[in-house]
Amino acid sequence: MSAKRPSLLILDVNETLSDLTPLRGRFEEIGAPADLMPLWFAGILRDGFALTAAGGYADFADLARDGLRGLLTDTPHQPIHLEAAVRHVVSGFSELDVHPDVPAGVRALRAAGHRLVTMTNGSAALTDTLLDKAGVRDCFEALWDVTGPRLWKPHPRAYHYAAERSGVRPDEAMLVAVHPWDVDGAQRAGMAGAWLRRRTTTYPSSLTEPAIAVEDFIELAHAIDCA
Repeated sequence: MSAKRPSLLILDVNETLSDLTPLRGRFEEIGAPADLMPLWFAGILRDGFALTAAGGYADFADLARDGLRGLLTDTPHQPIHLEAAVRHVVSGFSELDVHPDVPAGVRALRAAGHRLVTMTNGSAALTDTLLDKAGVRDCFEALWDVTGPRLWKPHPRAYHYAAERSGVRPDEAMLVAVHPWDVDGAQRAGMAGAWLRRRTTTYPSSLTEPAIAVEDFIELAHAIDCA
């Protein structure tokens, strides 16, 4: 990456800060296989991306509920009380925890003088709950979500929205995410990108190479000031 220190770090939330693993248990509690969880989450992203590409918009929670109904209806896993099952699974987002590396890594970044905000395709309100529960809400200046621009990441305007609201140019910001598509989108929007591998070893060759690739937030806190 450039030796220039980013003025702002924009952190993704779902899977980057939050650990979605407990949602697998929610599927089991309604009598469905835990392995449906990643398929469901991928479908939420797919539908959000598709709506943005087509000029439409829907909130994450609405797409989550619609997608889950579709997965559970007319299958061997359809619960007797479908709507109650959908509510039970989707409500699990409000009870998630951060990954174990997040508190120490975020505090190290803040202690080094980095400005931190979040930008999520999900909910800023749930981000607030997540970070407060982890004891690091005070490290963040602002929590943004796509209800502002009404465009899902990786649309360029979603990234520009977070930068503009924070008072910086896109080229002064760095997006931190576990998803390669998010890193790629931010870089195409004029930002730098930091990819958190989280035990994933391969970054897609068809996407723009990240400025930084690290295992987790603890490694990022060291790497970003040594690059």
